[in-house]
Amino acid sequence: MKLVGALVARFRIAAEMTQRQLAEETCTQPETIASVEQGRRALQLPLARRMDDLLDTKGALATAVENLPEVDLIPAWAEEYMDLEQSALALCFFANQVLPGLLQTERYARAVFDSRVPTFSRDEIEAHVAKRLERQEILRRDVPPTTSFVISEAVVRDRIGGEETYRETLRHLRAYAERPGISLQIMPLARTHHAGLDGPFILLETPDYQRIAYTESQRGSQLISDPDEISILAQRYAMLRTQALNTEETRALLDRLLGEL
Repeated sequence: MKLVGALVARFRIAAEMTQRQLAEETCTQPETIASVEQGRRALQLPLARRMDDLLDTKGALATAVENLPEVDLIPAWAEEYMDLEQSALALCFFANQVLPGLLQTERYARAVFDSRVPTFSRDEIEAHVAKRLERQEILRRDVPPTTSFVISEAVVRDRIGGEETYRETLRHLRAYAERPGISLQIMPLARTHHAGLDGPFILLETPDYQRIAYTESQRGSQLISDPDEISILAQRYAMLRTQALNTEETRALLDRLLGEL
């Protein structure tokens, strides 16, 4: 990613263009160009092709993107998602394995990273926890993004991190269930069917009203922008919200679980 970003910067300067000019010519944002050039954000293939045409680089950038090693491609998607998350107008999460990062306490996040196989070093765990907690600032803004969570009851009842972490997590979720602009719904156990059996996903709306989805698997992650695929996931999320407990029922369930401690 750093190599590709350095190439973009070199070709842009050779063409005597500023980052803002390149952004305007490629219909993107100056911040995006800066992030790409600094190696913090992956250059996507459609943008690489537009730059090749504009900068007359004879396909060099597209070729570089197409041949990025897999080890770079996996974190690249996650980094781009986190950039998009920071400026999102709306976020929708379906989680059936682990709490979404935006709802994790410090103890819970540390337990998640501590469970990884192969293991992270202690320094790596602390760095990942710090990054996760930093992301959560978007929910504490004066005007946070409109955010909806549908979470499996199994995730809420799980004891990741131990009993004290479990108690802290329940109290944390109960507090967030009262926050304006945040909808928290639990998908109860013993449902005979629901629309999220294919796994967790996130839907995101950007400041220019583009809808994007993000999914993760055991060995990678994927950003989805195809309108047909987005439509399918949006339909699933709408169905999940009707099948889950409503917000009042969710708060009542959390109160019952807290009362059992």
